[in-house]
Formats: sequence, C-alpha cells, structure tokens
Amino acid sequence: DEDQIVYSDLTEQFASSISTIIDSISIVLIAFGAISLVVSSIMIGIITYVSVLERTKEIGVLRSLGARKKDISRVFNAETFLIGLVAGLLGVGISYLLTIPLNIIFSNALSGMMSNIADLSIIHALALVAISVVLTLISGLIPARMAAKKDPVEALRMEA
Repeated sequence: DEDQIVYSDLTEQFASSISTIIDSISIVLIAFGAISLVVSSIMIGIITYVSVLERTKEIGVLRSLGARKKDISRVFNAETFLIGLVAGLLGVGISYLLTIPLNIIFSNALSGMMSNIADLSIIHALALVAISVVLTLISGLIPARMAAKKDPVEALRMEA
C-alpha cells in the first residue's frame, strides 16, 4: 500500500512537472508565433506591392475596360484574402497532424496518465484562421490602394 501511495505521488509530481514544462514551452512558442506573424505580414505586404508593380499593364487594361478604382482594389484584396485563408487552414491542418504523434509520445511516456496533452479546439482553430485572414488583408491594403490609384493611360504606357 505504501509503495502504491509513493508511486502515485511521484507520478502526480511528474505529471505536474510535465504540465509546467509544456506551459513554459507554449509561452515561448506563442511569442515566436507572434513575431513570425508580424514578419509574415510585412512580407505579404511587400509581395503584394511587387505584384502591383509587375501587373501595371493589367491594371491599365482593367481600368480602360471600365473597371473602377474600387474594382481594382478588390482584385488585390481578394488575392490577399485567399493567401490568408489558405495559410491559416494549412497552419491549422499541420497543427492538428502534429498533435497525433505528440499525444502518443506523452501518453506512452506517462503510462497513459495524461492523454491528449496537445489539443487544438475547433474554436481556437477558427480563431487562428480568422487572425491569418485579417493580418493578410491588413498587409495588402496599402498595395491594393496603390493599384487602384494608378492612372490607366500611364499604366498602359509602362514597359513590361
């Protein structure tokens, strides 16, 4: 009986230590993720800006065919929306796939005491996808406005 109590206490302490370590790792990963999101947002803005520069003739053609400034802006905003949606879904999908081996490893290491340590709820997954979309839309706003302001005559005169 005493051996069982000591074993139970040790496993509880081990499980508590593992939880503390996982919480600490989570905080570091969240900070790393936040920095990555900022850098990614800047890069998406730059890529969209380069896209505007490279597609100047296309913008001129669209404007000469009657597309309004709002329509040109919507084209680039739609592209950044799709980038954010696909990136968010891909990130959430990879996260879900990584939880499977992590849970197996922890379950085996802790003799089945703690199962499903790594878990991503549907609500959090949807929130992450929404954050991805919002950040990419914000990143693409300035380049989309630049595209909308291009003069159609000047845009058609540009060398490719």
